[in-house]
Amino acid sequence: MVARVVDLRSDTVTKPSDAMRAAMAAADVDDDVLGADPTAQSFEAEMAATMGKEAALFVPSGTMSNLIAVLVHCDVRGSEVILGDNSHIHVYENGGISTVGGVHPKTVRNNPDGTMDVDEIVAAIRSKDGALLYPTTRLICLENTHANCGGKCLTVDYTDKVGEIAKGHGLQLHIDGARIFNASVALGVPVDRLVKAADSVSVCLSKGLGAPVGSILVGSKAFIDKAKILRKTLGGGMRQVGVLCAAAYVAVRDTVGKLADDHRKAKVLAEGLKKIKQFTVDSSSVETNMVFFDIMDSRITPDKLCQVLEKRNVLTMPASSKSVRFVLHYQISDSDIQYALTCVEKAVEEILTGGGKLEHLANGTTKNYYGH
Repeated sequence: MVARVVDLRSDTVTKPSDAMRAAMAAADVDDDVLGADPTAQSFEAEMAATMGKEAALFVPSGTMSNLIAVLVHCDVRGSEVILGDNSHIHVYENGGISTVGGVHPKTVRNNPDGTMDVDEIVAAIRSKDGALLYPTTRLICLENTHANCGGKCLTVDYTDKVGEIAKGHGLQLHIDGARIFNASVALGVPVDRLVKAADSVSVCLSKGLGAPVGSILVGSKAFIDKAKILRKTLGGGMRQVGVLCAAAYVAVRDTVGKLADDHRKAKVLAEGLKKIKQFTVDSSSVETNMVFFDIMDSRITPDKLCQVLEKRNVLTMPASSKSVRFVLHYQISDSDIQYALTCVEKAVEEILTGGGKLEHLANGTTKNYYGH
């Protein structure tokens, strides 16, 4: 009998559904590097239309997608990009825009809701009079939803305002939309309207949507033509990629309609955690599929809690030295939520009564890899 496992580490941990596997097996494929894979072409065209852009490109990962976007927009070494100090691109993508692209990050403080103050964005834009001394600002990056800020959604009004600033200063706007469909569903705004102001958007297919692999990068035809060259340069050109695009197509078709339920279950989980007196949880701040909670009892560390939970087959990861993050996805049921809450209560009791000796576990729960 297979033991029950409730995996809340990330929405990247979903397994391909039977429909995805069937679609992969039946996919009509050819060599995508030669521009001949019909399933990839069809999927890219559909995603471009869905996002309201001219063209799209399937890439292996969100990190590569963001990197390509920055390099296309900042095609002169020494360019500068304005982005949040707590953004995924800045914190969790190995400094690729600098190490690979020679692009300088100009960070602006992220507010708790994932935004950056508009006035601070404007102040960060370099004056052309200082071109002899300073990097040249060419790009602004937003993240929606904003992972490090608890899965918060950037509104269409805010995004439009930043787009106006970019346009007014001759800059480009890129959105790291790893979970943009979560934001669209939570806000009740069509996804194409939500990203209308953006020159490019990266959409992760293997997070909330549950595809096994890949992201899609959208923008103008000229932008995607350049992106395709950079994808090959970075080693992201793949051959019969239609096998992966077929699964991604099913993910978009079948999972977008389930995201609202993920958000509902996240609220249920937050309300349950709120009842545990050793934790503090702002359930009103839960907007999408992420739940963060702070541990107020010094006898309980995030590492220790995650380890004790793993022994009960509830998997999660620390968010910081004082907090833990749970992420919901469509393969987590309501009964899984109740089971997880029961296990959390028992884990707290075990730790406080002297159990739960900290050890290093094989799945890495004693490491802070929470940027996934």
